[in-house]
This record gives sequence, structure tokens and C-alpha cells, in this order.
Amino acid sequence: MRAVRVTRFGGPEVLEVSELPDPMAGAGEVVVGTEVAPVLRLDTQLRQGWGREWFPMKPPYVPGSGVAGRVLSVGADVDPALVGRAVVADVFGGYAARVAVPVEALIAVPDGLSMREAAAQLHDGRTAVRLAEVVGLRPHEWVLVTGAGGALGLLLVQLAHAAGGRVIAAARDRRKLDMARALNAQRVVDYSAPDWTEQVRAMTGGHGVDVVFDGVGGRIGAAALDLTVHTGRFSAHGFAAGDSTPVDTAAAARRGVTVFGMEHVRLSGTIATSATATALAATAAGRLRPVIGQTFPLERAADAHTAIEERTALGKTLLLI
Repeated sequence: MRAVRVTRFGGPEVLEVSELPDPMAGAGEVVVGTEVAPVLRLDTQLRQGWGREWFPMKPPYVPGSGVAGRVLSVGADVDPALVGRAVVADVFGGYAARVAVPVEALIAVPDGLSMREAAAQLHDGRTAVRLAEVVGLRPHEWVLVTGAGGALGLLLVQLAHAAGGRVIAAARDRRKLDMARALNAQRVVDYSAPDWTEQVRAMTGGHGVDVVFDGVGGRIGAAALDLTVHTGRFSAHGFAAGDSTPVDTAAAARRGVTVFGMEHVRLSGTIATSATATALAATAAGRLRPVIGQTFPLERAADAHTAIEERTALGKTLLLI
């Protein structure tokens, strides 16, 4: 089968297309024929050698954090009726034509939902749904979304608007800001502008923001935290800038700001399955729209990584296999 491997830690050039043996389904497993694989910023970071204390990746390995496709075969103790089912699964090694997946990791793709939409929502959809639940969105609140042009940010814009919030989308690319506005962000701001926080304060009439969904981290996240009002909520779930937001939890507590950290997006078990199923159902019903900005064939996985690292990608990036 065709697969992409990380041959050594480094830049996108270390991604090489290889021919590997087809996987076999062991007991309690199925083999999924991959049609679409989501590309995550995490994939690019692991390729560089980041996070080895949490992710024991050692080259050569097949990257990727999920698959969307159909069940081709089943192992022992697995219902053969699963063969042919459209599924998604959160599993490492998704940049491959076939992947062995534990049966408990499978999530059915609702009728009417394309494989591309399902793949796009596998991680970002469930994360957006969970963050909206944890933070507790309320009508009429000012909600600031940083990194609003990414796949997760654009979903959070939609969820905040649907909850009756007044959404400010922050990004550094006009295309991304235009897309956020098209998805019902009432205000947009370019956070590459030196006075962007003053712009946000003016947008809110000097009030500040009640909720921040921070997908950027670093100095942008720190500035967004300063904009959060007393009794506000701040979600520090992203580090697109390279570092998470530096949060002085004691100082935040004195201001009455509730901070939600990365632990709220490290979903597993029934919570992850439930949030994913909710996101897929909302997408199938037309209540959520994943923005798929660019797709690449498997052989161009390096180009997909480059687009994410250079921040030229809009919304979700997918590999078509």
C-alpha cells in the first residue's frame, strides 16, 4: 500500500512516499481503507521532533492523527456487518491507504455527510463542541476568537454566534477575516496591527471581552487575556505561535477570570466519542460548517505541511488518498 513516512526529524522534506505491506486486522480490530486524512498542526510539530516526552514517535514512522474511510475487513471478535461502513477514527498513522484500527475507536459517519466533511470534523469539530460546553457560552456576551481563520477557530465563531454571542474574530490574513465574517463574526481584527487590543476595546465600547477562545498563544494570547473582563472565561487551548499563553493563574483568579487549559482539549474515551458524534450530527444537519480550505493528494503531504507551517492554509487541510 502507499503511505507517507517521516524518515527523520526535520522539515517537510523528510516526508517520503513509500510502499508498505498491507495491515491485517487483529483481534478486536478492523482495517479501514483511508479516503481522507486530516492534517493537523500537531503532525507538523511531531515531524520536527517536538513533544517526544508525550508522543514517543521515532522515525521512520507513518504520521497522521486520524482517518475517514470505509471498513475493508474485520478481525476476530468483530461483527462482519461492519464491512463497507463509512467511519472516522482518531488513530495515529493516517497518512496511509489502509490503517488497522481498534473497533472501539470507530465512529459512524452520518448519512449525507461526505468523507471530506467527516475528516475535517474528526478533531476540530469535537474540540469546538467540547470547548463551547466547558466555557459555557451565553447570549449577548462578547466573544473573542484568536486564530479565527483556522479550522477550529472558524467552528468556534459559528458556535459562539449560534449561542447568541457577539463575536470578534482575530487573525492576521484578510482572507481568513473575510471567511470569519461570512460565518457570522460581527467584528474582525487583524492582530498583526500594533493597536489591535485597543481596536477590540473600542468594538466592545470599552467593556472588554467576556470569553476568549485562544488558539494562538504566546504574546497574542497574553494580550487577549488582558482583554478579558472580571468574571470572564479564558480558554488557552492553542499554540499556533509556538508557545502556549503564559498565564499567571493567581493574577487571573484575583481578577475573577476562569482559565481553561489544554486539559480540556485532550479528550479521550466516551467524552471524545460523544463530542465527535455531536459535531458530525450538527454538520450533517447543516448547523456547523467545516471550512476545507485546501486538499492535497497523499504524494504532496510535504506541501500540506508547508501550507500549515507558513500559515497560508485557510480552514482545514486534508490529504486525499
